[in-house]
Amino acid sequence: MTRQVTLEALVSDADADTVFARLADFERYPEFTDAVREVRVTERADGVIDSEWAVNFRNGILRWSENEVIDPAARTITFAQTTGDFESFDGTWRVEERDGGAVVRFDAEFDLGMASLAAIIDPIAERALVENLQRILTGLNGPSTSYPGRA
Repeated sequence: MTRQVTLEALVSDADADTVFARLADFERYPEFTDAVREVRVTERADGVIDSEWAVNFRNGILRWSENEVIDPAARTITFAQTTGDFESFDGTWRVEERDGGAVVRFDAEFDLGMASLAAIIDPIAERALVENLQRILTGLNGPSTSYPGRA
């Protein structure tokens, strides 16, 4: 069962291009947060990036590979899982200027592939995913990062 996840972060007093550059530098994520164990990136000739991820997830590690298309002019990153622990996981990152800062928006869909347990497992997975995303964004952008509408 596919589940939607959306997260919006406000990075006060930040340049949107700088925030986007940090966001697109996946291999440096482990330097800024313990949520990400490892990211390996390979750039292809067609401009698409292949990456392999290992991320702490509750009491274990999620692993997957994905393709990303990074568009610095539009400040977007579109990704789609190719293999891994999710049945499917794809979405978009977008960075925009707003109120003297930058807004980072994450929109994705995921499916853990456990239809019979989806009602129980998916909300837990969504909560853990959002918590990890918040740790990543705060690690990348510092304490001026806030999450309007989230406790």
